[in-house]
Amino acid sequence: MNMTLKAIFVRIGRSAITASGIFLGTAFLVSVLTQTAVLQGHQELDEAASARNIWLVTMSLVVATVGIINSMLMAVTERYKEIGTMKCLGALDRFIVRLFLLESGMLGAFGALLGALGGFLVTAAIYLIRYGSGAFARLGPAMTIRGFDMPLWLGIVGAVVLGGILAVLAAIYPAWRAAKMPPAAALRVEI
Repeated sequence: MNMTLKAIFVRIGRSAITASGIFLGTAFLVSVLTQTAVLQGHQELDEAASARNIWLVTMSLVVATVGIINSMLMAVTERYKEIGTMKCLGALDRFIVRLFLLESGMLGAFGALLGALGGFLVTAAIYLIRYGSGAFARLGPAMTIRGFDMPLWLGIVGAVVLGGILAVLAAIYPAWRAAKMPPAAALRVEI
């Protein structure tokens, strides 16, 4: 845990890029869920707009996931010597994998939490300006899936969880790649 926090603070620029990808994807998702809840409460959302929103949210989450994969691969590249040293000192492959997954999970949870908060606040401000204080008086469901109407708060919690899960899933390949690195080869690399 301490190594993960140290790695995050030492590489704050890369960490910010990783967290911002999840931040933006989650902010967009929560913004769409909030917009859907407000507009359904005011009977202004048609099916075509709903389908378009789902498509846009899906694409934004895919882009965020690809960004995290790229960022975590860069983390592996930056830390070749560190990984090689740990492996020479007896670190097991599963320790290396856990290290990268923990780092990604912490960044993903942090970015998703801030993104959910930001997406909700910005969208709420827009609809408070548009409808006044009655904007949130009649909230509809944030999403309807096979007859189940999801309340907005559940959608926001789900978006935060989804952001954290996507961050961890995106880090699996870079973590595996770091764990399979031969120690001697990692120590010889000059970046």
